[in-house]
Amino acid sequence: MNLSSFKKNLSKDFPASIVVFLVALPLCLGIALASGAPLYSGIISGIIGGVVVGSLSNSALGVSGPAAGLAVIVLNAITDLGGFEIFLVSVILAGLLQLLMGVLKAGIIAYYFPSSVIKGMLAGIGILIFYKQIPNALGAANFEAIKTGITFNVAIITAISLAILLIWQTKFIQKISFLAIIPGALLAVTVGILLQIFVFPISSDFLVKIPVATSPQEFFNNFTFPDFAKGLTSAAVYKTAIVIAVVASLETLLCVEASDKQDPKKRTTSTNKELIAQGVGNMCAGLIGGLPVTQVIVRSSANQQAGGQTKTATIFHGLLLLISILLIPTLLNKIPLATLAAILLIVGYKLANPSTFKKMYQEGLDQFIPFVVTIVGIVATDLLMGIGLGIAVAIFIILRNNYKIPYFLEHSKDGDTGSYNIELSEDVTFLNKASVLKVLDKIPQKSKVTINATKTQFIHLDIIEIIQDFAIKAANKEIELTLIDLDTNLHKHDKPLPHLTVIKS
Repeated sequence: MNLSSFKKNLSKDFPASIVVFLVALPLCLGIALASGAPLYSGIISGIIGGVVVGSLSNSALGVSGPAAGLAVIVLNAITDLGGFEIFLVSVILAGLLQLLMGVLKAGIIAYYFPSSVIKGMLAGIGILIFYKQIPNALGAANFEAIKTGITFNVAIITAISLAILLIWQTKFIQKISFLAIIPGALLAVTVGILLQIFVFPISSDFLVKIPVATSPQEFFNNFTFPDFAKGLTSAAVYKTAIVIAVVASLETLLCVEASDKQDPKKRTTSTNKELIAQGVGNMCAGLIGGLPVTQVIVRSSANQQAGGQTKTATIFHGLLLLISILLIPTLLNKIPLATLAAILLIVGYKLANPSTFKKMYQEGLDQFIPFVVTIVGIVATDLLMGIGLGIAVAIFIILRNNYKIPYFLEHSKDGDTGSYNIELSEDVTFLNKASVLKVLDKIPQKSKVTINATKTQFIHLDIIEIIQDFAIKAANKEIELTLIDLDTNLHKHDKPLPHLTVIKS
């Protein structure tokens, strides 16, 4: 990225970075908490994901940081390995593996994921984001607590924050230049802080909680360093590293594909370069006490929706995370979770917009079914399981279509006999065996059959063998068989086949 591009896009990238920062901050803390790791580890990964990975990657809109999809893996690994310091060794090794994958050009696997599954992943994540923010939006610890009542002041702050965010997206506000330059999320956070201090006071349980360091020593005490002595001698550490590398790479590559699809400019990210960037990021994270890093669709989507143009927005959001924990941790701890929940409710709704469902349905069941299966799988199980189910269904549909359409069949009556013209498709693979066998077996005696391969570029040996066998059966059933542009070597058969004609056009 050159200086002129930086200056040209700064007016949009900087406001977008503030939005991403506001979205990333609670996610970094929440994922660290869910992972059973020190809270600072989430912030560290957010900073590394923004500054280090953002600098090395060529993704225009992708934002990296700690991923919710890895939280359960991290939680179990910390317990099984015997401590966070040992676990950090596996993070470093996972980063090294990702670096090697990038160098070996393994990023190409990203291009083999169906578009319907990627869109389903986005919608599924959107539903989860929306759903999981409901307790925070209503001032309850969880969904069970909602049944006993909500916190009125929290709900009011959520409603006001939502109103600000929605109003700030209207064309009326966007036409007023001095208002349009103010990020809606920043305004909502500012109003939220003022409301909870002066108008609707709420418990600290419903505010952001960041560790406050009163001295440089306290600040650096929040960092954790890997225990190489124990880590490098443990087989379980290497196994964990492989799991993290594979899962983190898959999540990253899927998010890269999704981010590129959301990019209005349709720029393409180098997946190999992204794996290298992620690998370096995870090595850095493991060295200073961070959680595993992946590209994260929530932050990437927030970046795109906030108007981010280049990776400057990603880098700035990482710098803002660093500045915030250094200079204003006390102020950040006054932000209501309700306001952050409102921001995430909007993000979730945009990802799972009803218009997306309508559009996918209009594209046909072959697109809509994998899309829905992916969503249901993600919501009912987890991200990787949902994606796996969606891909499995998409592959099944491809196989079914291959079974159904290896040829065009034209049938006409010619006196007492039938005439069958079978025009083979461009590619006829072994997947079409059952379909070809089925149609040939149904051809009655004394028929006239033409198998035309004029348009065929590839025909599998298994299909040729089926046609060879049919030619022999045709002689016994008095079927007149004509093969066009189909070299099956039948004319060299040991026994004469009087009903066979081979034509080359």
